[in-house]
Amino acid sequence: MRHTIWIAGLLTGLALLGTGCGGRSVEGSSEPAKVEKVGGRAGVVLTAEAAKRLGVETARVRNGQGARTVIPFAAVLYDPDGATWTYTSPKPLVYVRKNISVDRIDGNRAILKSGPPSGTPVVTVGATEIWGVEYGGIEED
Repeated sequence: MRHTIWIAGLLTGLALLGTGCGGRSVEGSSEPAKVEKVGGRAGVVLTAEAAKRLGVETARVRNGQGARTVIPFAAVLYDPDGATWTYTSPKPLVYVRKNISVDRIDGNRAILKSGPPSGTPVVTVGATEIWGVEYGGIEED
């Protein structure tokens, strides 16, 4: 009996997991993520549930020494060509990719030559998933 309950629970969990991974929405519900123009640039808008499932976290850009600004190293992303960028969050659940120029990495901090101004929230967790939404075309095996 216990074995049967365990298998039923496992099958139910797998079914629920499968509904969240297919990239389709349930009829009548909104898409968990979409790409739209934000201030003239492509931005990603997530539902609160999508942001929670992705574990999106942000931190604010801080002032460094001189005219430099500082972001957590976790907020620095590299594209295939080696260019650096980060995702800013101009409003809750909205994420816009921003090119940055890194002066140096100091432990878990990136000191920037150029980038978003002090006080701007940048994504420290979940940025690669947001990138996947922005660029699309990613299919599961």
